[in-house]
Amino acid sequence: MPDAVPERIFHIATAADWRRAVATGRYTTSTVGRTLDEVGFIHACRRDQVRAVFDRYYASLGEDLVLLTIDPARLTAARVVLEPVGDDIYPHVHGPLERDAVVGVAPLDRRGRPQTLTSLWVRGMARRMGVALVVMVIVTVLVLALT
Repeated sequence: MPDAVPERIFHIATAADWRRAVATGRYTTSTVGRTLDEVGFIHACRRDQVRAVFDRYYASLGEDLVLLTIDPARLTAARVVLEPVGDDIYPHVHGPLERDAVVGVAPLDRRGRPQTLTSLWVRGMARRMGVALVVMVIVTVLVLALT
């Protein structure tokens, strides 16, 4: 278990909550459906904890999610406290998360894996190829039916 705040910590957010934060400059969602004011801190985790957090709390959510990468050294209105949760230690952000402290935002797929530009491009290309294939089949059927 770590005894010092990691160089980077992570938080899973709904894309809608993150868009609001970009507009206001501050993120104040503690976890799904709970605010910083209600809980007293923003839940975060180390990189090796992201998958378990996703599986436990976000896998069935059905909303677009993003993984925020946070640089604790850039926090000015908050501090990170390492706190025991069960048999592990989790970083919690005590205070609002400023936009400037977020150094990375990656969309998460439905299995909780960060999506890269390449994976997004491949998925988009596969959809377009699928649509094109369906159109070609329909045109072929129509041509054969008319001849």
